[in-house]
Amino acid sequence: MNQKAFQAALAVVVVTFLSIFFFANADNSFADSGKKKSSAVTRATAVEHAEAQIKQLQGELKITEAQKVLWNNLTQVMRENAKEMDALTKDTAESIKTMNAVEHMKFHIQITEAHLNQMKKFLPPFEALYASMSDEQKKTTDTIFRTGKHEKHKKK
Repeated sequence: MNQKAFQAALAVVVVTFLSIFFFANADNSFADSGKKKSSAVTRATAVEHAEAQIKQLQGELKITEAQKVLWNNLTQVMRENAKEMDALTKDTAESIKTMNAVEHMKFHIQITEAHLNQMKKFLPPFEALYASMSDEQKKTTDTIFRTGKHEKHKKK
């Protein structure tokens, strides 16, 4: 596989990965999480969700001491992206209730553009970490990115 094809494939994987974590919550439930919900399920903020994912991934990927700097670079981007997403959804939380269909579509475009920009920031530190991984770590990472499933959710 040539370098451009590899980068394109990696970009698709990153899009999928980040979509799993953020796009499903683009309906402003991050911003509304502090309010009482009528359902039994309360969604976390993007920051809370990112922190949970960081903790889970660190354990599953078995990040070594030698990889700590690369891992910290990646998690810093993940945290910054989550803060940006929380800010974006918080600013729109109240107005989304009265948006018409066109305004709602524009909001989703704004969310999608924010995701794209976040993925562009995510890719360089992710590539650096991935390059440092053992074959076993890469296999685990590939499975997570391909399926969205973590060790915790696998059936034995």
